[in-house]
Amino acid sequence: MSWIARLLLPLLLLGIFAALHHHGKNRPQRVASAATSRTLLIGNGTDIQSLDPHVVTGQPEHWVITSLFEGLVAPDPANPDLDAPGLATSWQSPDFQTWTFELRPDATWSDGTPITSADYLYSFQRILSPELGSPYAEMLYLLKGAAQFHSGKTKEFSTVGVTTPSPHRLILTLEGPAPYFPGMLKHYTWFPVPRHVIERFGTMTTRDTPWARPGHIVSSGPFTLKDWRINHFIAVEKNPRYWDAATTKLNAIHFFPIDNPESEERVFLDGQLHITYTVPLAKIPRYRETKPPFFHQGPELACEFYRLNTTRPPFDNPKVRQALALAIDRVALVDQVIRSGHLPATGLTPPGAHPDYKPLNILRFDPTAARTLLAEAGFPGGKGFRKMEILTNTSATARTIAEFFQESWKKHLGIEVGILQQEWQVYIDSQQSLNYDLSRAGWVGDYADPFTFLGIFRSGDGNNNTGWSSPRYDELMLTATREPNTARRIAAMQEAEALLLADMPIIPIFWRMNSNLIRPEVKNWHHSVLSHRPYKSLDLTPQLRTDH
Repeated sequence: MSWIARLLLPLLLLGIFAALHHHGKNRPQRVASAATSRTLLIGNGTDIQSLDPHVVTGQPEHWVITSLFEGLVAPDPANPDLDAPGLATSWQSPDFQTWTFELRPDATWSDGTPITSADYLYSFQRILSPELGSPYAEMLYLLKGAAQFHSGKTKEFSTVGVTTPSPHRLILTLEGPAPYFPGMLKHYTWFPVPRHVIERFGTMTTRDTPWARPGHIVSSGPFTLKDWRINHFIAVEKNPRYWDAATTKLNAIHFFPIDNPESEERVFLDGQLHITYTVPLAKIPRYRETKPPFFHQGPELACEFYRLNTTRPPFDNPKVRQALALAIDRVALVDQVIRSGHLPATGLTPPGAHPDYKPLNILRFDPTAARTLLAEAGFPGGKGFRKMEILTNTSATARTIAEFFQESWKKHLGIEVGILQQEWQVYIDSQQSLNYDLSRAGWVGDYADPFTFLGIFRSGDGNNNTGWSSPRYDELMLTATREPNTARRIAAMQEAEALLLADMPIIPIFWRMNSNLIRPEVKNWHHSVLSHRPYKSLDLTPQLRTDH
């Protein structure tokens, strides 16, 4: 290199750096133009499994599907955990067991086809048909005769408590009184799906057809699907045929599957997102101290836990499962590692599920008892215990928790543990096919009642995914479905939870707090312990650029 080149190269590089820095400082923020066009940009954690409400189970799916579809009951705009009219104008029940819903005569699918009571009859039959294999079908077991139809004990859907006396009246009869029933109907498993589109591409129970994809899907909610680019974004736009379109303020929502919290935070601070899915664990303590206006945190009716595959030795031994649970110091994990405001779980059902249901105080940290149980199971000091593997999704938070478990079990039990992280769809499939040893999991309540947590561990439930079953547990859950006396119903569920925690097919870890970064131009966002989002009430007000 000549001396002239050596002299000019640093000056050239300096000029390039200055130009890039200037460009970065003056690059327009995507949120500014998006706010002007009333397009909400929101992190969704990961890409979704499907837009078919009857075949999914995840929270990322919940947030997209509820922008596209609506049920009989909707989240109240001012308090999403309360109930407001959706596709039903009203409902009533004299005994909390037989419910009559008056449907909107002006409600249509996004293609203009009227929505009638026949759509609900078809939809409930579809999700309960065993051929569909819906993982959430058991949620409808509250309907009279639903369990018998879903299990194949009867082939006649007329035996299920769904009647349609007129196109705009629907009557649902339950197994027992359920005052909380309207709140359940905000969950997507109860949403109607369009028969005329589904059967254009297959039968009622054919899975994974194009009906729920761009260009084909029709929906009932405030938005319609515009685009879905796998691992890039999902775009929905305002539905002009929605019954309440006049009050829908946003023109569009873009959901971004950013599964790395640090990357998502950088994107947010760079003005490319209005709302994040979460906040990096390491940043939460500082945000809690400094209280920036864009940091939001509130309790969730949710529990983080680990599933254990009870069909695989040595996890088929209850003493092994109990030993693993006793060797975890939840207080240290929450206070010293995560430091995000979560509460160490002493049971499965979190506080706030029901006014009369007190969370069980059973789980504890006792490494001495853990070692004793492991020895009784035939593995003194961890000798002879095969190397096990923790399955998680790809988030940094999931790995941090897994590493804490890994270190705890090695230190207190002498057990070697590996960590396997999989992309969301593969991770979900691995759990549903029981292709794992231990798996990270979490459950956000679908409605405000302990049954939303305890019901998923009934034998054969599509969300159980542990291989565990107990006839006594199933009996207690059936009692909780049919018992009209509140005190006796609560007692049955508490006995069931104590049985679950004694047998330990899961290891509850903590009751969650939800953390987000939300820009000030987002209006009418209200916290929900059940993670409900009334999208039609959200709005955006253009703001001047602010550098963080």
